[in-house]
Amino acid sequence: MFGRRVIVGLLLLLNVYLLLGLLWGEQGVASYLDLRKRYQTLRSEVEGLEAKSRDLSRDILRLESDADYQERMIRERMNYVRKNEVLYVFPENGESAGDGRDARKD
Repeated sequence: MFGRRVIVGLLLLLNVYLLLGLLWGEQGVASYLDLRKRYQTLRSEVEGLEAKSRDLSRDILRLESDADYQERMIRERMNYVRKNEVLYVFPENGESAGDGRDARKD
């Protein structure tokens, strides 16, 4: 009878050890949940990058094939103007336009 109790006790300790390893071990449930959360984060990041890549590919195709779109992008992004046009560039987000002095007076 004593031998039987020892075996049951050892098996019980083994089960507790295995349960703790299952829950908090290197390959346990907690690690799985962390990896799952990281996977979801990376998956959403990949989806966002794929969408951005599709948008950029569309822009490239339009720039290669649509002269009006090409001209509009050059005018907007590089501040190009046609003859007899005047371009006014305003500061963004409340930036200062300078130190307030007139450059012609210096």
